[in-house]
Amino acid sequence: MFRLQGSKVLAVDMTGDAVKAKNGSMVAYDGQMAFKKMSGGGEGIRGMVTRRLTGEQMTLMEVKGHGTCWFADRASEINLVNLQGDKLFVESSNLLATDSGLRTGTTFTGLRGASQGNGLFTTTIEGHGQAAIMSDGPAVILRVSSQYPLTVDPGAYIAHQGNLRQSFQSGVTFRTFMGEGGGEAFQIRFEGDGLVYVQPSERNTIAGEV
Repeated sequence: MFRLQGSKVLAVDMTGDAVKAKNGSMVAYDGQMAFKKMSGGGEGIRGMVTRRLTGEQMTLMEVKGHGTCWFADRASEINLVNLQGDKLFVESSNLLATDSGLRTGTTFTGLRGASQGNGLFTTTIEGHGQAAIMSDGPAVILRVSSQYPLTVDPGAYIAHQGNLRQSFQSGVTFRTFMGEGGGEAFQIRFEGDGLVYVQPSERNTIAGEV
């Protein structure tokens, strides 16, 4: 159902089913489509409560119909992720679209989320289907294993999946090392078995400072 046209446009072919996408990300469609604005980030009462607590501004829309919709957002690179019953954790600003077979929610992430100004929660996607996530520049997918834990700069982190544990550790970030940040900095450490998606450009955070 999801396919890329180039690296920056997502085409979704629909036959009466629905897709959830970032509000305002549709650039064109053919056929017959119906659009509905949704409160984004999560579903149900828990999603509403966590969004109220964190002030998360993510807004989704539901598109349903017959035809093809094209989605893009600020010329960001788009990456397709196939989920087979597993869970994807993704920064809400990096989520473009999910198909109808996937559920979205929110989960507590601790200090990393707070430091980025995105609240204490991040978006979760789980089930069977496809998701489209965005990156500033081509994303790099890094494997984490028990022998090789991974440390990531918080501004470059996009998403992760698999059996991973993430922890907060203070230290020198790449940005602070280059003299572009001040104060106490931190990194995200991943251990276990899974994949971490990073982008070759750091989003505007407060430089990983607490």
